[in-house]
Amino acid sequence: MQDQLKKIKRSLILPVAVALSVFILVEVNYPFLRPQSRLAFFALLGLIIVFFKYPLHPKLADNPLIDILDFGLAFLSFVCFGYVILQTEPIFESLWLNDTYLGNRASAEHFLDFLIGGVALILILEATRRSIGLTLTILASIFLFYALAGQYLPGWLFEHRGFPLKRVIGKTFLHGGVFGVALRVMFTYVFLFVLFGTLLERTGATAYILNLAKKVFGTSKGSPAKVAVIGSGMMGSLSGSAVANTATTGTFTIPLMRSVGFKPEIAGGIEAAASSGGALVPPIMGAAAYMMLEIVEPSVTYLEIIKAALIPAIFYYTALLLIVHFYAKRISNPASSENQKEPEQSSLQEDSVEKLPKIQGIVFFTAFVTLIVFLLKLPGADASGTDESPFLLSFFGFLLRASTPYRAVSWALLVVLIVSVFHPKTRVSMSGMMKAMENAAHSGVSLIAAASCVGIILGVVELTGIGTKMASTMVSLAETNLIYALFLLMVSTIILGMGLPSSVCYLLVAILMGPVLQELNLEKIVLAVHFFIFYFGMMSMVTPPVALAAYTAAAIADANIMKTAFAAFRFSLVGFALPYAFVLRPELLLLSPEGGNPEIWNLLLNLSVTLIGTVIFAASMAGYAFKEMSLLERGILLIAVLCLFFFSTSVGYLWIHVLAILASTVIFYYNWKKEGTHHATVT
Repeated sequence: MQDQLKKIKRSLILPVAVALSVFILVEVNYPFLRPQSRLAFFALLGLIIVFFKYPLHPKLADNPLIDILDFGLAFLSFVCFGYVILQTEPIFESLWLNDTYLGNRASAEHFLDFLIGGVALILILEATRRSIGLTLTILASIFLFYALAGQYLPGWLFEHRGFPLKRVIGKTFLHGGVFGVALRVMFTYVFLFVLFGTLLERTGATAYILNLAKKVFGTSKGSPAKVAVIGSGMMGSLSGSAVANTATTGTFTIPLMRSVGFKPEIAGGIEAAASSGGALVPPIMGAAAYMMLEIVEPSVTYLEIIKAALIPAIFYYTALLLIVHFYAKRISNPASSENQKEPEQSSLQEDSVEKLPKIQGIVFFTAFVTLIVFLLKLPGADASGTDESPFLLSFFGFLLRASTPYRAVSWALLVVLIVSVFHPKTRVSMSGMMKAMENAAHSGVSLIAAASCVGIILGVVELTGIGTKMASTMVSLAETNLIYALFLLMVSTIILGMGLPSSVCYLLVAILMGPVLQELNLEKIVLAVHFFIFYFGMMSMVTPPVALAAYTAAAIADANIMKTAFAAFRFSLVGFALPYAFVLRPELLLLSPEGGNPEIWNLLLNLSVTLIGTVIFAASMAGYAFKEMSLLERGILLIAVLCLFFFSTSVGYLWIHVLAILASTVIFYYNWKKEGTHHATVT
């Protein structure tokens, strides 16, 4: 009986997943349901897959009673969300309670409405616990308790008059909340891009990306780690998930890094840092870019978002590449203190690196060049003769034609299928297409559950007004110090992001902290502040103690979890400094502090200062500049970086930048001369 139940569950997932993908493709482009109905059907299919895919507990996966429970929960999901459709769509008007559709029954709900809503909230919390973990489930439960028991709380916990259970259910499920902006963003944008990414993988995009990165770096020092950085960045742009990206590309890159001398925790840390930054990379950018379309006020276009994301992504991956390069140079030196601690890994084993064609003239903008190469089809096909660039160009081309993102990706999906037919290596069969839809559902249903759960929190926030109270408290603490206010925003984002996907963290914080942004008087550069939140939501994936991307990398590398987490944190520290830089200097996002486009002089000045700071930062983190540096030298360089990133480039502060650059130049020169003297002595 147990085997039979499991077989039925597995056989049902495929048709439900295909139905989910087809429904979204059709409904997004040619809507035929009311807004609440389409979101209810979206959540219905998503929760059914969650209950079939994720067990109540891993240790109970083989218990037949648990399988029966899963079927019961899936059926209840069908009943609860089907009820919303039944009470919303005009075709079922004869079945409407009180002869009124659900949206018009606010404050006059039927008892059955509340019963269905209460059960649905429990289902959403359980689906989130199974697919995401306890963090978001506990947070949503705390918010529900806050809504119900606000009158019993002390003043410092934002007390309020409290609301009856019926009012809370109405606000969080029946009229908004779950069917609000969070689930709408997942439906309108995110799932389609998840499907686009899985279809690209089906046509060989993963192999193409890794092969392209290998061609760029060839046999240069630490090339496997550089391949990991660029490959993970490109793949992360497609998936938007740091954990999934680490699991996918890390399977190839981590063993390769270990084979040439990188310690397990370092290999895992590099992969986790690179994978976590993938959602920064235009043009796909995972899910956050599409959320910004709905949340940022005044509204922005998709092209404005990817334009603003370009330079920060270049600097993030430039810093990672430089850290990897300096670190590889450091551990290749037998006299390095790193190798005195680990004699069995005394240097990089260059002869074990796969001999690949090397492209000369690589400069600090390798990340940018590689991205352009990837989009514009410069190097052509890989060894198998396949070429993925037309697939991404199709999507980017539709965007440039001013199509909406969901329409662009819908057309791009069609182009992918047509183009893939012309080569046997990329051809997608009908079964392959269905498998891609199933994979998209597997990747996307956890986000559906998470978005529904975030909707509960947002419903409570709107009902109680806690968002405005939190904003006034934060602003009063920060007073007139913008950096302190940003620091508090950073801490809030990282704490809320522990255990959450970065896109879900951004969605939650951006809406919760919306009033804060208004109080800080940053309307002219509101997009910069949204990027600030998004960056730190992403950095929560590599911030100990809860660093999910690093945990995944540690499992692949067979390394100590906390050592890998701290290594990933160290390699991605530039991601903690850059957000402050582009809020204080919005020119880095191609924005002017007064709004509009920046002046070319200010743009070039800020780019130059930030690039110099990125190079200095990489040397400080790796502890190497021509030779291994002392802790004092690394400390001075780190202080110089903070000056370059945190102080304005206005005339009044230019002397600080000059001093920081001079101090760094002296250290670099001293190390260069000392290394030259050492070589002369050896000779």
